[in-house]
Amino acid sequence: MALIVVAEDDGDIREVMTRVLRRAGHTVVETDDGAQALEAVREQRPDILVSDIDMPRMSGVELSRALRAEPATRDLPVVFVSGSLAPGDSRPGLAQATAVLFKPFLPRELSVCVEKVLNSGHTHGQEPSVCP
Repeated sequence: MALIVVAEDDGDIREVMTRVLRRAGHTVVETDDGAQALEAVREQRPDILVSDIDMPRMSGVELSRALRAEPATRDLPVVFVSGSLAPGDSRPGLAQATAVLFKPFLPRELSVCVEKVLNSGHTHGQEPSVCP
């Protein structure tokens, strides 16, 4: 199974995400903002990042851009989870996200999205897919 870094500033949502992903057999590193997630990605070398977009200190968009700028993390799949994206919002594409999952989501939708991204071979240069 995969090593996943979860970046979510809402503790309740982060707890649900972590529980769902662990039940699916994944190892999860929890962070509560983009700056912590960037450190965790650099240290842990995860298989995927699941990140909220709107977070303190460093947004998910800033986090994804920082990862794309570093050779070691350039190809890391990034799934944005957001309740604030409006139709046509270009932030996920500009940040080269792999996929987007909209809040509120069902636990199964998160699992399906992560598995889809892990198994897809989708690269960051393409338009982000919308989950589930």
